[in-house]
Amino acid sequence: MDQSNIAIELTDVDKHFGAVHANDKVNLSVKTGTIHGIVGENGAGKSTLMSILYGFYQSDSGQIKVFNKKFRATSSRQSIEAGIGMVHQHFMLVDNFTVLENVILGSEGGALISESLDKARIELTRLAKEYGLEVELDVPVESLSVGMQQRVEILKGLYKGAKILILDEPTGVLTPQESDELFRIFEALKKQGVTIILITHKLREIMNITDYVSVMRAGKMVAHRQTSETNPEELAELMIGRKVLFNIKKSKAKSGKPLLIAKNLEIHNEQGMKRVSEVSFEARSGEILGIAGVTGNGQGTLLKALAGILPLSKGSIKILGETISPEITLNPAQLRNLGVAHVPEDRQKMGMIADFSASETALLGYHNDKEINQGIWLKRSSVKANCQSIMEAFDVRPTNPDLKSSSFSGGNQQKLILAREFERDPEVLIIGQPTRGVDIGAIEFIRKRIIEMRDAGKAIILISVELEEIMSLSDRIIVMCDGEITGTVDASDADEATLGMMMANALISQEKSNEAQL
Repeated sequence: MDQSNIAIELTDVDKHFGAVHANDKVNLSVKTGTIHGIVGENGAGKSTLMSILYGFYQSDSGQIKVFNKKFRATSSRQSIEAGIGMVHQHFMLVDNFTVLENVILGSEGGALISESLDKARIELTRLAKEYGLEVELDVPVESLSVGMQQRVEILKGLYKGAKILILDEPTGVLTPQESDELFRIFEALKKQGVTIILITHKLREIMNITDYVSVMRAGKMVAHRQTSETNPEELAELMIGRKVLFNIKKSKAKSGKPLLIAKNLEIHNEQGMKRVSEVSFEARSGEILGIAGVTGNGQGTLLKALAGILPLSKGSIKILGETISPEITLNPAQLRNLGVAHVPEDRQKMGMIADFSASETALLGYHNDKEINQGIWLKRSSVKANCQSIMEAFDVRPTNPDLKSSSFSGGNQQKLILAREFERDPEVLIIGQPTRGVDIGAIEFIRKRIIEMRDAGKAIILISVELEEIMSLSDRIIVMCDGEITGTVDASDADEATLGMMMANALISQEKSNEAQL
């Protein structure tokens, strides 16, 4: 292989974390000016390998070359100086800083910040035009959509001179439209000679956007492929070590009585803005009710109200015999006691506390249960045994109840939270984005467990931005746009085109247009 054409070369890179062999003599070559995918299960060692490259960790042994020069970083600054930038799965931005302030943070240069800002503005304007990364520079980052925040992260890397960009699960929190726009940006970067390393669990993305793909399993690099010469089935089998079911088979739903009835709901979000208007539906036992829609169209606000986190401004919810209204509220603890479980959309912000151990995360919200609570003290042995049990049941890796929650990969954090809620045997499950940022093997596992709960007679309300997930799991689907229900359809009659039109409110607009012509 022509070494002058290699951006990154890793040879026998090894890394241990105690007894965990995170990277086991990994070899990898990435060609300059290509998009190179790295896939593997959560915990396969992908992020550890990239963190070594970015200077967060140092390898125990092995050799790294960047643009044919030996390289060993002890800090991210050294990696940046070598031309490596990294966009993390959870963005490293200061919410109340402007885009401009975020981009120059850490590389202000000079005594006068105003001069640095002026120089940065000129350079960022040039970069934005060159790569199609236009974004307002003087607005606070917190006011931007997730897709725009990701642009800011990419601009940060380019501004600091990155010729190699590592992106860790970049589409995990993006809408399909935002993902398409990101891929357009990748192509523009590639044309300008930037090398992109894409860590993702989404095999469809790998097939659509990458030139090459490498597969990791249990810390080892097990395969390298030119993308045009492989397929999702082969990659999944290489990742997991067995054949994977992409479409989970399920029997026809045996739906029973409604366990949750929502009527004319109006809900305001935490900032007091009306996000849900005149929404009515029911969820029946033995059925999965999918709620589809582009992120930000009221589904998240609805989910929080169903879980008792947000109050109703109007309407009512009858759930397991109890009524919630603007005058009558039930908090999350009361709903849990009633038999309602809630898996939040954002596991990091609402599902766990990063510094808590796995055993503590496994009991959040259920810490008053008699089995683990003895008054003012928790029964530590019971807490640990409870966590050990649900970790084994949901294949959470590593099976270590004492490990900090933040030390687990995103997919294993998700499985731990799902296990906590599912193992309480609730009657109603409210689940937000069940497989966001989760690898293909874990997706298969989680979807099977959701169907098992349905078949056990539970009423499940499922919110997901992944249309494929909504269509494969749901029995009935309601679609939301701008806080309202724009359509309801049996899953057996659903297709992406129809749901997409409902998500954009195009069907209703078309019907009104037709009526006007009559």
